[in-house]
Amino acid sequence: MKNVFCVETKRLVYGALMFRKLLKFTSKKEGDIIDLTSEVDKAVRESGAKEGLVHLFVQHSTAALTTIEFEPGVLSDLRRALSMLAPDDAVYAHNARWGDDNGRSHVKAALVGPSLTLPLANGAVMCGTWQQIVLLELDVNAGRERTVLCSVMEG
Repeated sequence: MKNVFCVETKRLVYGALMFRKLLKFTSKKEGDIIDLTSEVDKAVRESGAKEGLVHLFVQHSTAALTTIEFEPGVLSDLRRALSMLAPDDAVYAHNARWGDDNGRSHVKAALVGPSLTLPLANGAVMCGTWQQIVLLELDVNAGRERTVLCSVMEG
């Protein structure tokens, strides 16, 4: 799972510096949890911003973003909790309509959400000691490229 492509822009928006970078990652399977922290930190450094906000948005309806302690036990707990909220064996209307059997993927992604906003201070994202930024691959048809829009607003 690596960053395979980046597009950057930097401009003034309403008097504030806006830096934008597309981050692309490739998942291998449903349930992958990809640590984005180092790539987001790198984008913040490239932006030159010192104080402001970092906003992340995943451009897919079967993936999600959150923060979590990136350790095997809690990652397993998160996967289990999501499978309890949207079980594999439940009947999903989406599956009946589209036949792609990823209704649970859409439900899980909607529950967690596609975006995340984090404060920026002294040129660094203000995550806690045990808090990492992660992308959740929730699609049953995984093994695909995922695009995360990283916007850094200084102000």
